[in-house]
Amino acid sequence: MALKKALGRGLGSIINSGIVKAAAQPAKGAPQAKAQISVGVSSYGVFREVPIELVVPSKYQARREFSESEIQSLADSIASEGLIQPLIVRKSGDNYELIAGERRLRACRKLGLKKVAVCVQSASDASSAAKGLIENLQRTDLNPIDAALGIASLMQNFHLTQDAVAQRLGKPRSSIANSLRLLSLPDEVRGFVASGLISAGHAKILTGIEDPAKVLILARAIIEKGLSVRATEEAARKVKEGAPRRSIEALQAGKASAAKEAVMRDIQNKVASKLHASVTLKQSGKRGKIVIEYIDNDDLSRILEILGVRV
Repeated sequence: MALKKALGRGLGSIINSGIVKAAAQPAKGAPQAKAQISVGVSSYGVFREVPIELVVPSKYQARREFSESEIQSLADSIASEGLIQPLIVRKSGDNYELIAGERRLRACRKLGLKKVAVCVQSASDASSAAKGLIENLQRTDLNPIDAALGIASLMQNFHLTQDAVAQRLGKPRSSIANSLRLLSLPDEVRGFVASGLISAGHAKILTGIEDPAKVLILARAIIEKGLSVRATEEAARKVKEGAPRRSIEALQAGKASAAKEAVMRDIQNKVASKLHASVTLKQSGKRGKIVIEYIDNDDLSRILEILGVRV
């Protein structure tokens, strides 16, 4: 099976032939030795295969959580097609510290590989942290809180300004500032954002509210009532204008009522489609009734047959 190919198609498929160090040519008349690829050199770095146990995670890794299902999917891909993209590392004593590619490393370990293809680069701590964060930011599944924590770590550990971080990451300064503002949210709300229960758009609005208790109330309303970004903006405006809590609750109730009506219409349409008849769903409190209209006795018999009622 595929483990024969688990290191990819070999370094020869990763490194352009023009940048691979050729094996030493034997003296004229000497027996021809089998060519071997040991190390490839390019302006990008030095490519080689190293024992997998020598590759260690980066201490600047921005990603806090790794999906086991995604790791398994990646492992299956590597087993089938090989490791197409080598790990990016830097030398750290006797080990190789990851700059980018921790999910690939975890997938290779899951496969039980003994060696792995790497590209060894010269990188300072700041450069290594920035490159790792850039790779994670380019992936859509890095949640906004982890991204913000990564940016804050860059600034704190390497005494960088927002402008300097923006330049290193190739992002507008306003994007960096907006990301960092998410860290001002209460811990519970940050958890909502990290898990995807609240979008970055909702979270940006919440950062404009100073009272943490009101932030939490509105965050829970976003989740429980399914408030849109526009509805959240309206609710946040009322909070900042000092509107009483009952005004916010009324806004939430209106949203809940609209959601309930949408559910009722959906049920009504499904029943009507099933019976091929006009159906009305009425509810008062917890009680309600379904009104089914029929044209004549033949139509009534047809509906009863669908319902499994014998007369």
